[in-house]
Amino acid sequence: MDWNELCHLETDVIIKKFTMAMLWKFMRVAKYSKTALSPKVKDDYSNVTEKILSKVGKNLHNRKHHPLWLIKEQVKDHFYKHYVGRRGTPLFSVYDGLSPVVTVQQNFDSLLIPQNHASRRKEDNYYLNRDHMLRAHTSAHQWDLIHSGLDAFLAVGDVYRRDTIDNTHYPVFHQMEGVRLFSCHELFSNIKDGEGLQLFEQGHRTAHKQECHTMEAVRLVEFNLKQVLTKLMTHIFGDGLQVRWVDCYFPFTHPSFEMEINFQGEWMEVLGCGVMEQQLVNSAGAQDKIGWAFGLGLERLAMILYDIPDIRLFWSEDERFLKQFIGPHIWQKIKFQPFSRYPPLINDISFWLPSETYSENDFYDLVRTVGGDLIEKVVLVDEFAHPTTKKVSHCYRIVYRHPERTLTQDEVHRIHQAIEESAVRELGVEGRF
Repeated sequence: MDWNELCHLETDVIIKKFTMAMLWKFMRVAKYSKTALSPKVKDDYSNVTEKILSKVGKNLHNRKHHPLWLIKEQVKDHFYKHYVGRRGTPLFSVYDGLSPVVTVQQNFDSLLIPQNHASRRKEDNYYLNRDHMLRAHTSAHQWDLIHSGLDAFLAVGDVYRRDTIDNTHYPVFHQMEGVRLFSCHELFSNIKDGEGLQLFEQGHRTAHKQECHTMEAVRLVEFNLKQVLTKLMTHIFGDGLQVRWVDCYFPFTHPSFEMEINFQGEWMEVLGCGVMEQQLVNSAGAQDKIGWAFGLGLERLAMILYDIPDIRLFWSEDERFLKQFIGPHIWQKIKFQPFSRYPPLINDISFWLPSETYSENDFYDLVRTVGGDLIEKVVLVDEFAHPTTKKVSHCYRIVYRHPERTLTQDEVHRIHQAIEESAVRELGVEGRF
């Protein structure tokens, strides 16, 4: 049996019979295990905190009736029903249990991300050590899955990034990656007089194509990609949805696009996509194919679709939140009904920055570590340089609000004081408290 036949088998059969054999090479590194997350594997490059490690393995996207699970199941259902292989079974395989522990090579190198690219910085990622990290995107699995012989798949999972703190950003969120590869026959078989058309040529890179792709192939791949994603979003948000495409840049696709939808009178970006860089496809062993890829955020879609105002709510154990998403089927229309919104408590923190390099994300991470989900937002409200000493001062406003109960002044005071002490001790700042 060749790989083309394998890819058209029932998805569950693929997962049960072939996944472990095909993916063992990277799963032995990336599997959930105490060894993989043990402090023993840490070195001087490690910056992952216990607070973040506590999120690993929660798998909200696999928790039945959770809003992230609903979005994942809706996308799966759409792809299963609308894209069928030669044997009448789903064309796309779905992987929603791959571990978030990956190698730096998987997360960056395999995706052609340059060594000096800003996205690799410790300030933006969670590293276990110099060689292993918590994945920053589900794209980290693209190369391995293609290398295993798959032509069409969805990969879903939790991803980790150090970021700002507000109601739409959280250090852990969930993504879905989609990839589709085409052989020359698959791409041109339905094209009139398409027998002589080719996927590849020796040309020049332009804004519209890679140097190795023919314009005919790129146009068909791009058309298929946009058609697939437009149908998906229309299925999720309803008929009559307005869609527009914005040119953008990703290291692993060209041309690349962001998809925006007009929802309730407002244009919103919902995903990124593009024609896969052929160098990536070739290195994974699919030299005779061309393909597209997309990545979307489950929280982003769920917040828009269900009108969820705060990203922290996805981690809530409050039944008033969770019970709202229990329904007879995954396509039931749901609008989140806010329960009692507890009042915020606001405190400012000011300090002189250290002379050596200071990273704002280090401060945000520290605040998250100390305050956890009691922190609703952190905003830089003032910055100035002393005219004589040239020292720089930052003042941040920290908004405390528990999503499920009222906080007391004493409780917040203790947390705020702990943040001040930790900032001095761990970041080397000089407090102006």
